[in-house]
Amino acid sequence: MPNIARILRLVGLAASLAWFGPATLSAQTQGPVGKGRPKGPAAAAPRNADGRIAFGPGPGKTTGFWGGGGSIVGKGRGSLATNPTVDEVPFQPWAAALYRIRQGPGQKDDPHARCLPPGGPRQFQTPNGFEILEIADQKKVVILFGGGPRSWRTIYMDGRSIPAANEDRIPTYFGYSTGKWEGDTLVVESEGYNEKFWFHRGGLPHTDALHLTERFSRTDYDTLKYDVTVNDPKAYTKPWSGGFTVPWIYTNWDGTPGGEIQEYLCQDNERDWERLK
Repeated sequence: MPNIARILRLVGLAASLAWFGPATLSAQTQGPVGKGRPKGPAAAAPRNADGRIAFGPGPGKTTGFWGGGGSIVGKGRGSLATNPTVDEVPFQPWAAALYRIRQGPGQKDDPHARCLPPGGPRQFQTPNGFEILEIADQKKVVILFGGGPRSWRTIYMDGRSIPAANEDRIPTYFGYSTGKWEGDTLVVESEGYNEKFWFHRGGLPHTDALHLTERFSRTDYDTLKYDVTVNDPKAYTKPWSGGFTVPWIYTNWDGTPGGEIQEYLCQDNERDWERLK
């Protein structure tokens, strides 16, 4: 759990700050979504040889990836209509105070601006996109991220359970993830997170007790739907859910045809830190 003395100082500071209202949690640049997209209604989602929904380009196609998603809070671009507003998020008092601080000068403390990996929903909100690769013979799904520190995440699909919290399970940025298919929906359970990152753009707090239940579905060729239930009793008074959609990207980030993730390493190109000073 976050350092108590620090939290108390933050709570005291928050008491002296005016409430700014719902935070700005808008989507970042998603890339050239429209360029290269076939005209007319979106095609049906592709299916693999087993007949199940595929999250990649699909049979006969080799390019394309997913662009940045929206927010799990509020009604901004790409966000689900069922999302809670900021006022409806069931914060613990210390978490509400910390969240408010992160909307003001506290934005400069965003770990992602220092190239640390973005765990939780944040991983799908960053520019430069991501790919979801199903590796059937190894019984795992791997998510490759084109932005930030060029990270990857493994979801084990072999029926294993999440290891119990003990001295042998080291808390990580992406947690320990296990998944299963429920029809055409990939359902992922994850826990074992560290506290070194902001699990959502905009600074929603979390602790080492964070457990996420994520649901990935592809409603058509151009749309990935991401739904997540947040369960962190140290930071929230009860579990709550939100989600967003993510567009399929048909072209490269410079607008040229291809739709492939380009090399980007924030260690060479990071700009947020200078902006946030």
